[in-house]
Amino acid sequence: MTFHVRLISLPGRTSDLVRALAADVGVSNLLVLPGAAREPDGDAVQFDVRPRSANSVFGNLQTFQHDRSGTVAVEYLDATLGEEATPASKHFLVQRDIPPVWEVVEARIRSDAVYAPSFYILLAIAGLIGAVGILTNSQILIVGAMVVGPEYNAIMGVALGIDKQARRPVIRGVLALLAGFSAAMIVTLLFALAIRFSGHTPKLYSLGVRPVSSLIDSPNLFSIVVAVLAGIVGVVSLTEARASALIGVFISVTTIPAAADAGLSIAYASWNEARGSAFQLLLNVVVLIAMGALVLRVQRIIWGARERAEPPRNAPGAGPPADHLSPRRGPGDS
Repeated sequence: MTFHVRLISLPGRTSDLVRALAADVGVSNLLVLPGAAREPDGDAVQFDVRPRSANSVFGNLQTFQHDRSGTVAVEYLDATLGEEATPASKHFLVQRDIPPVWEVVEARIRSDAVYAPSFYILLAIAGLIGAVGILTNSQILIVGAMVVGPEYNAIMGVALGIDKQARRPVIRGVLALLAGFSAAMIVTLLFALAIRFSGHTPKLYSLGVRPVSSLIDSPNLFSIVVAVLAGIVGVVSLTEARASALIGVFISVTTIPAAADAGLSIAYASWNEARGSAFQLLLNVVVLIAMGALVLRVQRIIWGARERAEPPRNAPGAGPPADHLSPRRGPGDS
């Protein structure tokens, strides 16, 4: 597992940057193309970095990029030919964990937490699919609704904002979730009213045989357990670069179906079920956000403690000293 990094360096700082990168044992395939970059003009620099060195390298890149002369592009490489094999575990089946690359994790969360019109449209469509699944007692359609729902990105955006104590992303994310789920419930309500008064309500649903709905509108201890586990799985998957559509499905299992059932229950004047679904939705969104922020913070604390407990980089076999990564100012630097 390797990260490929591309950036533009100001000509006056390239030599210092290259010297700092070359001093890190985790950096390889360092390539410099003087004067090749445009918009902004500068030197193009590319290199690969192993995850164990990524946090220190990216932290020092911020020092060199303090003038915002350009962005740092990071690509995740699933495999590289010729890379040395991971050493055999000294603890039988358990390999030592690789620390999360926080710069990449945070950038991924921020880039996904974009609340374009498609975000609200997808939530509304997911609500409609969920409503059809509840009406027909179709678990397949409920899974389909969970696949479509994009609320996981907003939940993680809020969790990161809480972890970083940044008010703006928290407010934006909460408002997006409120507006998105409201849109899903309203669209579902209108759809359910049309189905009800057109006489197309499935017979079993009319008779009160609603096994799928009963699972959703009855929040209990197990609902909290599922939300807690979903929050942990989502954050750990993000920090280990294993996030996939399946994680989004797991997160949606306690949100989209609840929003759809709330709108559906209101349309059919099932007030107890509507209250139960709304409470299920609120409970799980709050728990997911809280667990997301908590697990992020706990992981930072754990990995921070591990890094402090590790021997210094100038210890035998540990590579060059960390001081080699600090930027050196050249004659042309101000």
